[in-house]
Amino acid sequence: MTRILITGAAGGVGAMLREALQGYAPLRLSDLSEMAPARDGEEVVRCDLADRAAVDALVQGCGYIVHLGGMSVENTWDVIEQSNLRGAFNIFDAARRLGPARVLFASSNHAIGFHTRETLLDGDAELRPDSLYGLSKAMGETMARYYWDKFGIESVSVRIGSCFPKPRDRRMLSTWLAPEDFVSLVKRIHEAPRVGCSMVYGASANRDMWWDNSHAAFLGWVPEHSSEQFRAEVEAADPPRAHDDPAVIYQGGIWPVAPHTGE
Repeated sequence: MTRILITGAAGGVGAMLREALQGYAPLRLSDLSEMAPARDGEEVVRCDLADRAAVDALVQGCGYIVHLGGMSVENTWDVIEQSNLRGAFNIFDAARRLGPARVLFASSNHAIGFHTRETLLDGDAELRPDSLYGLSKAMGETMARYYWDKFGIESVSVRIGSCFPKPRDRRMLSTWLAPEDFVSLVKRIHEAPRVGCSMVYGASANRDMWWDNSHAAFLGWVPEHSSEQFRAEVEAADPPRAHDDPAVIYQGGIWPVAPHTGE
């Protein structure tokens, strides 16, 4: 079975994925932060993704890379460029030189966050990042396209909505990605005969959807969970906002109107 590399394995999503994939395939787990010791079928490697030589050693022998590593929130451009862009470049270029390896690039809804909620987005939707973080994810998707067009490195960019055990606010009733659905998507991308250079919206089968994944039907991924089971609890805890509140207008929530951190 192909060895799977998971970057960002100490984070919430990475740690969840580590548990879910135990026994599915040999795992190489990487993060800058400390991780639990390796178990059977695992390797644990602390790695700075901005270090090209270290990433080369990390990617060697892996046929599938789940790239979750990097800065996951807004920050200064210097921090985001170093952790997200340089890290993504090193991953894709190592996949080219040492692979070929298929890449799942963890993009974000913030790569399209300036779209309004009444706009249903499909596979042809324009990138409209709502933040420097979102910009780094949009640039990462473009990097994936470059490495496919020029070198044939297969990838799927997953625009993750909100991957938590349950939605935390009203917006997440639309963007929620059940951890179990993300695990099944990771497996489908791994097992598909061919993925080319594709994009998938990372959301479960929620009632109020802004995203259409029909362009990625070839993957055979069908989310089995919905945020509807949490609706009453979430709506009771999170009062509704006015229709002209930016948090309601934009798919990215409040991120499009948050202060710019690039100074």
